[in-house]
Amino acid sequence: MHLSKAKDMERLRRMALASQGLIGSAPFGRGLSGAVKAIEHLGYIQLDSISVIERAHNHIWHSRVPNFKPEQSNQLLERATVFEYWAHAAAYLPMDEYRYYLADKAAVRAGTLRKGYPRDRQLMAQVLKRIADEGPLASKDLEDRRTKSNGWWDWKPAKKAVEALYLEGDLMICSRAGFQKTYDLTERILPKDVDTTPPSLPERASHMLDQQLRCHGLVSAVGATYGRRDPELRAAMKAELAQRLSTGALTQVTLPNHSEYFLEPSQLDRPMPRLDNKLKILSPFDNAVIQRKRLIDLFGFDYQLECYVPAPKRKYGYLALPLLYKGAFVGRMDCKAHRTEKMLEVKGVFFEEGQDTREVNVALEKALADFARFQGCESISKRRL
Repeated sequence: MHLSKAKDMERLRRMALASQGLIGSAPFGRGLSGAVKAIEHLGYIQLDSISVIERAHNHIWHSRVPNFKPEQSNQLLERATVFEYWAHAAAYLPMDEYRYYLADKAAVRAGTLRKGYPRDRQLMAQVLKRIADEGPLASKDLEDRRTKSNGWWDWKPAKKAVEALYLEGDLMICSRAGFQKTYDLTERILPKDVDTTPPSLPERASHMLDQQLRCHGLVSAVGATYGRRDPELRAAMKAELAQRLSTGALTQVTLPNHSEYFLEPSQLDRPMPRLDNKLKILSPFDNAVIQRKRLIDLFGFDYQLECYVPAPKRKYGYLALPLLYKGAFVGRMDCKAHRTEKMLEVKGVFFEEGQDTREVNVALEKALADFARFQGCESISKRRL
């Protein structure tokens, strides 16, 4: 099915945003219970170490869950409601998803995934025994104080050992207070009622496709296994898509730019989700924007996170956050939270063509007030606007 009408594209955009929980005032509820429902629906929430503003995972929750507080993410981790592992990147995942990451842990152990990761088996055994005997330990507790580190990439041997044990599944992260990871034995963290039966490859593909359709509404063949480098999983996903197309469980649509997506046929017959009047300031790592090609295909929004770009080559700033309003990405905002001064500095706002309107600016002002409070800031400085 080839889609060419503006109304058809608008339907797909709203479907995608509604599936992400970015339309409506409280699609998952509020506070801690809303946070649980949000991650169960989304399937993962990405972690990142950038601290110019509130951490990415808390920002992603805040965009969807009213009254969400940053400390609640660690509460969910410490309660074993979520666990931390790698999806396409480091992420929080619903604990019920645990079995679907067993294959990745086995692949790390076998040396077929993360092949370049150092593994000192003797030291790993020593670290594992120490945690078994002493209880949960933070990576800093394992450091050899006689050595010096030149940066986060120059990890000490014990830190490398504990990370390898985590990737292979012997350890899990039981707390992230202040972004400091604390590790414990998997057997002491994993709830007894969690299914640990390894799924077959077709099961993994089917589960992943269900999850992608639930949180995105429509998926591309590449996006269905986004960030996964496992050729066998990609082949299984290709077979799953073909099987669902043949039975009519999915239909394929071609966008005006010739990109192809899959969705459930019933989606095209449902009432179009209604937009709200709230402008959303999103994280660069938000589930809705992380797939850059999808963002261009559906919204025509060409977005790049420029913190990895040399400063002289940046167009929008170190951390320009996507701005979403009434179903469109209307621009981006570069900002920084000065926590000591409790001041949010807005370094620049860059609107897409035709979006620098009074309506959008008023909506941004309202969103900024709430965003500043979330950052723990009491004032807003617009120094370069």
